[in-house]
Amino acid sequence: MLKVITADYEPSEQLVKMAEDVLKLASQTGKTKKGVNEVTKAIERGLAKVVFIADNVEPVEIILHLPLLCKDRKVPYIVVPDKKVLGSLVGLEVPTSAVAIVDSGQAQAQVEELRNKIEQARVTLKVAR
Repeated sequence: MLKVITADYEPSEQLVKMAEDVLKLASQTGKTKKGVNEVTKAIERGLAKVVFIADNVEPVEIILHLPLLCKDRKVPYIVVPDKKVLGSLVGLEVPTSAVAIVDSGQAQAQVEELRNKIEQARVTLKVAR
């Protein structure tokens, strides 16, 4: 069960693994924004392609606005289990609560595939309800 209660779907482990691989490639060859404030600005400015939100953030109120903002701006987002892993995927030695892919770099096709899979997961959940 996700702690990010504003999320409208819970991603499968397979989708999370794929997202982590895409994020690693995009951060090495493209451009990312790290941290809640930078990610919020990227979403609001229309720069974010995909948003990654850590589920183990304390206090959780820090990130609760991100899924709502993503839905409002039609930006796909995925909730990943660990902020330490999220930080290490983008080359940080410290944990990070949120990351946004701004420039896909060489991962353009993978980012588009990830966006489609996230949308499918959200639609599947809406149909199931």
